[in-house]
Amino acid sequence: MYVQQMTMLLLRKTGPTAARTKYCRLFSASRTHLNDRKGLVLGAFEKEGDEAGLHLTEAAASFDKNISGKLSELLKISGPTLKKGRSRIFYGIHEDFPCVAVVGLGKTSAGVCASENWDTSKENIRQAASAGCRLLQDLEVNHVEVDGCGDAQSAAEGAALGLFQYDQLKSKKKTKVTTQLHGSSDSAGWQKGVKYADGQNLARLLMEAPANHVTPTAFANTIEERLAVLSERVTVNKRSQAWIEQQQMGAFLSVSRGSEEPPVFLELHYNGSPDSKQPPLLLVGKGITFDSGGISLKPSPSMDAMRADMGGAATVCASIVTAAALKLPINIIGLAPLCENMPSGKATKPGDVVTAKNGKTIQVDNTDAEGRLVLADALCYGHTFNPRAIVNVATLTGAMDVALGSAATGVFTNSDWLWEQLHKASVVTGDRVWRMPLFQHYTRQVTDSQLADLNNIGKYSRSGGACTAAAFLREFVSAPHWAHLDIAVVRRGASPSAHARTG
Repeated sequence: MYVQQMTMLLLRKTGPTAARTKYCRLFSASRTHLNDRKGLVLGAFEKEGDEAGLHLTEAAASFDKNISGKLSELLKISGPTLKKGRSRIFYGIHEDFPCVAVVGLGKTSAGVCASENWDTSKENIRQAASAGCRLLQDLEVNHVEVDGCGDAQSAAEGAALGLFQYDQLKSKKKTKVTTQLHGSSDSAGWQKGVKYADGQNLARLLMEAPANHVTPTAFANTIEERLAVLSERVTVNKRSQAWIEQQQMGAFLSVSRGSEEPPVFLELHYNGSPDSKQPPLLLVGKGITFDSGGISLKPSPSMDAMRADMGGAATVCASIVTAAALKLPINIIGLAPLCENMPSGKATKPGDVVTAKNGKTIQVDNTDAEGRLVLADALCYGHTFNPRAIVNVATLTGAMDVALGSAATGVFTNSDWLWEQLHKASVVTGDRVWRMPLFQHYTRQVTDSQLADLNNIGKYSRSGGACTAAAFLREFVSAPHWAHLDIAVVRRGASPSAHARTG
């Protein structure tokens, strides 16, 4: 989910399936014994060049020395050289750690890879920590110490993201695992990674929960509760339908009118800068807590996944929770227009014309293209704060799946400077981005409307859908630094990253 990338942006969620695990059962241990004791995750690098074998991390080498080289010996006789992401588990080799998982980290020379657009070293560490923790969790070990592998922050992120599991509504739950740093003094880096991952897991929690549990009101209440302990720096405003009507947000209201659940316009202010007059960074997230498509009803297969159509709002709100936890020295405003998109006798009909907050009229030819409508009014409102930059995040178009698949988020922006900031953040976090076009070609498609100033799906609805959606949003932006992130596919977790379960 892109919470970490958004947090990295303030400072400056999926890819391949989880790595396969090789088990090496050298000793036995009872289930009771495992639950009473701790587990340990250690890392091992592949040696450089043609030389076979492993190079243990500093923490792993120290552990190996304490047990008279037994770990090195077992790694040599237990199978071929441990490759990146592969795991082996050993039992009974240390009295404090009945289970020890060793995970491959790849080459020590790994770093930023220009062709992959990420830091391979950080990704390998996240993957290793995640794989080791999940392996021990499956053995019902409830406390795990994790090797920092030279980057405690990345190790903490991998551990916490890998252990996340939405099972709140199940009778049988995964073993709850607590983690701590092992063999490193970089506790600050570890704690920072924990906070990053906690923010991402908050967004995942909101998106995985069923829509009858996370209504617009329930979503807003959840965020308010999370921010209560940070109220000294954060102000929460839950705007009612009456306020939305007073603001003349006709585009937003046209989406919410079909549902029995009242809309909520959630407004968060984080004041972290010593200079209260510092222009804020504005984050805007699409908050459709369930998207049936409205009168333009979606097909029933996979409609249940539309409970996560507020992924943009979840990302924005969780980013502010994380920024507040990290005490970042900047000012941020987060806006989340929250509602359901449902069919009913009151719902907007295809061909209806509605008026946005800025006075532009919109012909709604497809009620399933609703995200751009709620964002349009939120973007108009956001300009009143004179932000230094605007970033909106939305699960906006299926067309982004066709364009990029689950490998990266499509970024549409009018600012080279803002693109550079987002790209730099993505390399560090592993949440990859790719710049998409904002040609006038697409603008002409949404401004060529039979009945109104704009059409919500454009002249050629099946061609360049992600691009025409971005062009539509641009009609409500006058700020010089604006970016639209279409996370429609990467938010789904249909192809989970190597360090995160689906969700």
